Amino acid sequence: MASTARRAILFMVLAILCFSLMDATVKGLAPRIGVIPALWARYAGQMLLVLLLVLPRLHRVIRTAYPRLQLLRSLMLMCATGFFFLGISRIPLTDATALMSVNPVFITLGAALFLGERLGPRRLLGIALALTGALIVLRPGSDLFQPAALFPLGAAACYSTYALLTRRVGPDEDVWTSLFYTGLVGTLLLSLIVPGHWQPPGPAGWGMIALVVLFGTLGQLCLIRAFSQGEAAMLAPYAYCGLGFAAIWSAVFFGEFPDGWTILGALVIAGAGLYVWHREMHSR
Repeated sequence: MASTARRAILFMVLAILCFSLMDATVKGLAPRIGVIPALWARYAGQMLLVLLLVLPRLHRVIRTAYPRLQLLRSLMLMCATGFFFLGISRIPLTDATALMSVNPVFITLGAALFLGERLGPRRLLGIALALTGALIVLRPGSDLFQPAALFPLGAAACYSTYALLTRRVGPDEDVWTSLFYTGLVGTLLLSLIVPGHWQPPGPAGWGMIALVVLFGTLGQLCLIRAFSQGEAAMLAPYAYCGLGFAAIWSAVFFGEFPDGWTILGALVIAGAGLYVWHREMHSR
C-alpha cells in the first residue's frame, strides 16, 4: 500500500511538473502565434491522446447520461484554460499561477452554494485567507494591479465551476467519458475559431507547439496514473508544487523574479488551500 501511494504521489508531482512546463511554453509561444492557436494545440493534443486510449471501447465511452452537463463542464474548462493562457501572456507566470491557486476555496464556496454542502466557520476562514493572499499578490497600487490580473482569477472561477460540474456527474459517469467530452468539445470549437487567428509559427513556433502537445499529453497521462493509484484527497496538496515550478520557470526562461509580496501571497493562498483540505479530510 505504501509503495502504491508513493507511486501515485510521484505521478501527481510529475503531472504538475509537465503542466507547469506546458504553461511556460505557452507563455513563450503566445506572442509568436497568439493565444487561440496555442489553446487549440493544447486541446488537439489531448484529444488525440484520449482517442488513442479509448478507441477499442469508443462506442461505450461516448455514451453519457448528462449530455448538457458534459457540454457545460467542457466549456468551463476551455474557458479556464483560455483565461489562464491570456493571463500568463500578459503578467508574470508566478503571479498568474498564484492567483489561479485560489480555485480550491472557490470550489468549497461553490459546493456550499450549489451542492448543499455545509459551509462552517473554518471553511469561511479558509476562503477569507485565500482571498487575502490574492490581494497580497495583486497589491492595489502595484504594477500587477491591472485588468490582465483578472484573467487568472477568471480562470480559477471557471475551473471551480468545471470541478463542481464534474463532482455532479462523477458518481454516474465513467471518468473516460468525461475526459473524452472535455477534449472533444474544446477541440471542435477551437478548430472552428483557429483559422481566423492562425499565424505562421515558423520553425521555432512549431517546435514550441510540439512541446505544448508533449507536455500536455504527458501531464494528462501522469494525472490519470496518479488518480488510478491514489485517492484524490491524498493527492490534492501536491498540486501546490505548481507554485514552486512556476517560480523556477519564470526566473530561468523569462527573467521574472517574484518579489517578497508575491511569495507571501502565494504562501497564504497555499496555506488556505491546505487548511481547507485538512478540514475536509478530518470532517469525514
